[in-house]
Amino acid sequence: MKNKTVAQPAVAPPRVAPRLLKVFAAYSRHYMCQRFHAVRILKSGLPPSDISGPLVIYLNHASWWDPLVCLHLARKFFVNRTSFAPIDAESLQRYGFFKHLGFYGVEQQSIRGAMTFLRTSCSLLGSECSAVWLTPQGSFRDVRERPARLQHGIGLLATRMENVAFVPLAIEYTFWTEPRPEVLLSFGQPAVPKHARLRSSDVWTKFFGNALEEVQEELAVKSARRDPVDWIVLDKGASGISAMYDTWRWLRSRIFGQRFVRGHSLEESI
Repeated sequence: MKNKTVAQPAVAPPRVAPRLLKVFAAYSRHYMCQRFHAVRILKSGLPPSDISGPLVIYLNHASWWDPLVCLHLARKFFVNRTSFAPIDAESLQRYGFFKHLGFYGVEQQSIRGAMTFLRTSCSLLGSECSAVWLTPQGSFRDVRERPARLQHGIGLLATRMENVAFVPLAIEYTFWTEPRPEVLLSFGQPAVPKHARLRSSDVWTKFFGNALEEVQEELAVKSARRDPVDWIVLDKGASGISAMYDTWRWLRSRIFGQRFVRGHSLEESI
Protein backbone atom coordinates (compact mmCIF):
# COMPACT_ATOMS: atom_id res chain seq x y z
CA MET A 1 0.00 0.00 0.00
CA LYS A 2 1.40 3.36 -1.04
CA ASN A 3 1.86 6.11 1.49
CA LYS A 4 -0.35 9.10 0.85
CA THR A 5 1.27 12.50 0.77
CA VAL A 6 -0.62 14.96 2.92
CA ALA A 7 -0.60 18.42 1.41
CA GLN A 8 0.64 21.10 3.76
CA PRO A 9 -1.61 24.15 4.09
CA ALA A 10 -0.41 27.33 2.45
CA VAL A 11 1.40 29.73 4.72
CA ALA A 12 -0.16 33.17 5.02
CA PRO A 13 2.64 35.68 5.60
CA PRO A 14 2.26 38.02 8.58
CA ARG A 15 0.85 41.41 7.75
CA VAL A 16 2.69 44.60 8.54
CA ALA A 17 0.74 47.84 8.84
CA PRO A 18 3.38 50.56 8.34
CA ARG A 19 1.46 53.33 10.12
CA LEU A 20 0.62 51.19 13.13
CA LEU A 21 4.21 49.94 13.27
CA LYS A 22 5.53 53.51 13.20
CA VAL A 23 3.21 54.61 16.01
CA PHE A 24 3.95 51.54 18.14
CA ALA A 25 7.72 51.95 17.60
CA ALA A 26 7.55 55.59 18.73
CA TYR A 27 5.53 54.63 21.80
CA SER A 28 7.94 51.77 22.62
CA ARG A 29 10.93 54.08 22.39
CA HIS A 30 9.29 56.61 24.72
CA TYR A 31 8.29 53.82 27.10
CA MET A 32 11.85 52.46 27.23
CA CYS A 33 13.39 55.89 27.78
CA GLN A 34 11.15 56.33 30.81
CA ARG A 35 12.35 53.11 32.39
CA PHE A 36 16.00 52.83 31.37
CA HIS A 37 18.93 55.16 31.82
CA ALA A 38 20.40 54.38 28.40
CA VAL A 39 20.38 51.93 25.51
CA ARG A 40 24.00 51.16 24.60
CA ILE A 41 25.69 49.07 21.94
CA LEU A 42 29.34 48.04 21.94
CA LYS A 43 31.44 49.86 19.39
CA SER A 44 32.90 46.46 18.49
CA GLY A 45 29.42 44.93 18.32
CA LEU A 46 27.67 46.99 15.66
CA PRO A 47 25.51 44.95 13.26
CA PRO A 48 27.02 43.94 9.92
CA SER A 49 26.10 46.41 7.18
CA ASP A 50 27.16 44.43 4.12
CA ILE A 51 24.52 41.68 4.13
CA SER A 52 22.41 41.82 0.99
CA GLY A 53 20.33 38.67 1.39
CA PRO A 54 17.75 37.51 3.95
CA LEU A 55 18.72 37.70 7.58
CA VAL A 56 18.06 35.79 10.81
CA ILE A 57 18.93 37.58 14.05
CA TYR A 58 18.89 35.29 17.08
CA LEU A 59 19.35 36.48 20.65
CA ASN A 60 19.45 35.30 24.24
CA HIS A 61 16.05 35.68 25.88
CA ALA A 62 16.89 37.80 28.91
CA SER A 63 13.69 39.70 29.63
CA TRP A 64 10.16 40.70 28.77
CA TRP A 65 11.74 43.80 27.20
CA ASP A 66 13.45 41.86 24.39
CA PRO A 67 10.76 42.42 21.70
CA LEU A 68 10.70 46.17 22.32
CA VAL A 69 14.50 46.33 22.18
CA CYS A 70 14.49 44.36 18.92
CA LEU A 71 11.86 46.67 17.47
CA HIS A 72 14.08 49.62 18.36
CA LEU A 73 17.11 47.96 16.72
CA ALA A 74 15.10 47.09 13.62
CA ARG A 75 14.09 50.72 13.17
CA LYS A 76 17.63 51.91 13.90
CA PHE A 77 19.77 49.56 11.83
CA PHE A 78 17.49 47.59 9.49
CA VAL A 79 15.07 50.22 8.25
CA ASN A 80 15.27 48.88 4.68
CA ARG A 81 14.14 45.43 5.76
CA THR A 82 10.77 44.10 6.83
CA SER A 83 11.14 42.44 10.22
CA PHE A 84 9.15 39.45 11.46
CA ALA A 85 9.18 37.38 14.64
CA PRO A 86 7.41 34.27 15.95
CA ILE A 87 5.33 34.57 19.08
CA ASP A 88 3.35 32.13 21.20
CA ALA A 89 0.04 31.51 19.42
CA GLU A 90 -2.00 32.08 22.59
CA SER A 91 -0.29 35.42 23.20
CA LEU A 92 -0.99 36.45 19.63
CA GLN A 93 -4.67 35.69 20.13
CA ARG A 94 -4.65 37.76 23.33
CA TYR A 95 -2.85 40.73 21.76
CA GLY A 96 -4.32 40.70 18.28
CA PHE A 97 -2.74 43.96 17.10
CA PHE A 98 0.64 42.15 17.05
CA LYS A 99 -0.62 40.44 13.90
CA HIS A 100 -0.21 43.79 12.12
CA LEU A 101 3.36 44.29 13.37
CA GLY A 102 4.99 41.29 11.70
CA PHE A 103 4.45 38.66 14.43
CA TYR A 104 3.28 35.17 13.53
CA GLY A 105 1.81 32.67 15.96
CA VAL A 106 3.48 29.36 16.80
CA GLU A 107 2.15 26.66 19.09
CA GLN A 108 4.64 25.86 21.83
CA GLN A 109 5.95 22.32 22.42
CA SER A 110 4.08 20.68 19.54
CA ILE A 111 5.04 19.10 16.23
CA ARG A 112 2.42 21.15 14.43
CA GLY A 113 3.84 24.31 15.97
CA ALA A 114 7.36 23.37 14.87
CA MET A 115 6.20 22.75 11.31
CA THR A 116 4.31 26.04 11.24
CA PHE A 117 7.42 27.84 12.43
CA LEU A 118 9.58 26.26 9.72
CA ARG A 119 7.10 26.81 6.88
CA THR A 120 6.40 30.42 7.82
CA SER A 121 10.04 31.31 8.47
CA CYS A 122 11.25 29.69 5.24
CA SER A 123 8.55 31.52 3.31
CA LEU A 124 9.54 34.88 4.81
CA LEU A 125 13.25 34.28 4.22
CA GLY A 126 12.52 33.77 0.54
CA SER A 127 12.65 37.56 0.27
CA GLU A 128 16.06 39.24 0.33
CA CYS A 129 14.60 42.21 2.23
CA SER A 130 13.31 40.14 5.16
CA ALA A 131 14.72 39.82 8.66
CA VAL A 132 13.43 37.20 11.11
CA TRP A 133 14.17 37.77 14.81
CA LEU A 134 14.36 34.66 17.00
CA THR A 135 14.73 33.90 20.72
CA PRO A 136 15.72 30.23 20.34
CA GLN A 137 16.21 29.66 24.08
CA GLY A 138 12.42 29.40 24.15
CA SER A 139 11.94 31.02 27.57
CA PHE A 140 13.60 33.58 29.81
CA ARG A 141 17.15 32.61 30.76
CA ASP A 142 19.72 34.25 33.00
CA VAL A 143 22.42 35.93 30.90
CA ARG A 144 25.09 34.01 32.86
CA GLU A 145 23.66 30.59 32.07
CA ARG A 146 26.14 28.37 30.24
CA PRO A 147 25.97 26.65 27.90
CA ALA A 148 23.45 28.67 25.92
CA ARG A 149 21.00 25.89 25.14
CA LEU A 150 18.99 26.64 22.02
CA GLN A 151 15.92 24.84 20.78
CA HIS A 152 16.30 22.75 17.64
CA GLY A 153 14.12 24.98 15.47
CA ILE A 154 17.00 27.27 14.55
CA GLY A 155 19.14 24.29 13.49
CA LEU A 156 16.30 22.86 11.40
CA LEU A 157 15.85 26.26 9.79
CA ALA A 158 19.55 26.36 8.84
CA THR A 159 19.35 22.97 7.08
CA ARG A 160 16.53 24.31 4.90
CA MET A 161 17.80 27.81 4.14
CA GLU A 162 21.18 28.21 2.47
CA ASN A 163 22.62 31.66 1.82
CA VAL A 164 20.72 33.15 4.74
CA ALA A 165 22.89 35.09 7.21
CA PHE A 166 22.48 34.08 10.87
CA VAL A 167 23.63 36.85 13.24
CA PRO A 168 23.86 36.44 17.05
CA LEU A 169 22.76 39.26 19.33
CA ALA A 170 23.59 39.45 23.05
CA ILE A 171 21.43 41.50 25.44
CA GLU A 172 21.93 42.43 29.08
CA TYR A 173 19.92 44.58 31.45
CA THR A 174 22.09 45.81 34.28
CA PHE A 175 22.50 48.61 36.81
CA TRP A 176 25.52 50.88 36.70
CA THR A 177 25.54 54.23 38.54
CA GLU A 178 21.94 55.37 38.03
CA PRO A 179 18.66 54.24 39.63
CA ARG A 180 17.44 53.08 36.22
CA PRO A 181 19.13 50.13 34.49
CA GLU A 182 21.13 50.07 31.28
CA VAL A 183 20.26 48.10 28.14
CA LEU A 184 23.51 46.65 26.78
CA LEU A 185 23.76 45.17 23.29
CA SER A 186 26.28 43.54 20.98
CA PHE A 187 25.96 41.80 17.62
CA GLY A 188 28.26 38.99 16.55
CA GLN A 189 29.63 38.04 13.15
CA PRO A 190 27.21 36.62 10.56
CA ALA A 191 27.33 32.96 9.59
CA VAL A 192 26.01 32.06 6.15
CA PRO A 193 25.42 28.29 5.86
CA LYS A 194 26.80 26.72 2.69
CA HIS A 195 25.76 23.18 1.77
CA ALA A 196 23.66 23.35 4.94
CA ARG A 197 22.08 19.93 4.42
CA LEU A 198 25.46 18.26 4.88
CA ARG A 199 25.25 19.10 8.58
CA SER A 200 22.55 17.90 10.92
CA SER A 201 20.22 20.29 12.70
CA ASP A 202 21.88 19.35 16.00
CA VAL A 203 25.27 20.44 14.67
CA TRP A 204 23.86 23.76 13.49
CA THR A 205 22.04 24.34 16.78
CA LYS A 206 25.25 23.78 18.75
CA PHE A 207 27.19 26.00 16.34
CA PHE A 208 24.76 28.88 16.82
CA GLY A 209 24.75 28.38 20.58
CA ASN A 210 28.54 28.61 20.73
CA ALA A 211 28.53 31.76 18.58
CA LEU A 212 25.96 33.39 20.86
CA GLU A 213 28.00 32.49 23.95
CA GLU A 214 31.08 34.21 22.52
CA VAL A 215 29.16 37.45 22.03
CA GLN A 216 27.62 37.18 25.51
CA GLU A 217 31.04 36.68 27.08
CA GLU A 218 32.48 39.79 25.43
CA LEU A 219 29.40 41.80 26.42
CA ALA A 220 29.73 40.63 30.04
CA VAL A 221 33.39 41.69 30.20
CA LYS A 222 32.65 45.16 28.81
CA SER A 223 29.60 45.51 31.06
CA ALA A 224 31.79 44.90 34.12
CA ARG A 225 34.29 47.56 32.92
CA ARG A 226 31.60 50.27 32.80
CA ASP A 227 33.81 52.38 30.56
CA PRO A 228 31.81 54.84 28.41
CA VAL A 229 34.55 54.69 25.76
CA ASP A 230 33.45 51.15 24.85
CA TRP A 231 29.89 52.13 23.98
CA ILE A 232 27.68 54.03 21.58
CA VAL A 233 24.55 55.44 23.23
CA LEU A 234 21.56 54.73 20.98
CA ASP A 235 19.02 56.34 23.30
CA LYS A 236 19.15 58.23 26.56
CA GLY A 237 16.58 58.09 29.33
CA ALA A 238 16.26 60.09 32.52
CA SER A 239 19.10 60.59 35.01
CA GLY A 240 19.07 61.50 38.68
CA ILE A 241 17.45 60.00 41.75
CA SER A 242 14.55 62.28 42.73
CA ALA A 243 13.42 65.87 42.29
CA MET A 244 14.09 66.72 45.95
CA TYR A 245 17.57 65.19 45.99
CA ASP A 246 18.52 66.75 42.65
CA THR A 247 17.29 70.16 43.81
CA TRP A 248 19.56 69.92 46.86
CA ARG A 249 22.50 68.93 44.66
CA TRP A 250 21.76 71.85 42.31
CA LEU A 251 21.69 74.32 45.21
CA ARG A 252 24.94 72.94 46.59
CA SER A 253 26.64 73.24 43.20
CA ARG A 254 25.51 76.88 42.94
CA ILE A 255 26.83 77.70 46.40
CA PHE A 256 30.27 76.24 45.66
CA GLY A 257 30.39 77.52 42.07
CA GLN A 258 30.36 74.06 40.52
CA ARG A 259 28.64 72.80 37.40
CA PHE A 260 25.52 70.79 38.18
CA VAL A 261 25.39 67.35 36.58
CA ARG A 262 22.11 65.50 37.05
CA GLY A 263 23.52 62.02 36.43
CA HIS A 264 26.21 60.14 38.32
CA SER A 265 28.07 58.44 35.49
CA LEU A 266 31.48 59.43 34.21
CA GLU A 267 30.30 60.32 30.72
CA GLU A 268 27.71 62.78 32.06
CA SER A 269 30.34 64.68 34.03
CA ILE A 270 32.56 65.25 31.01
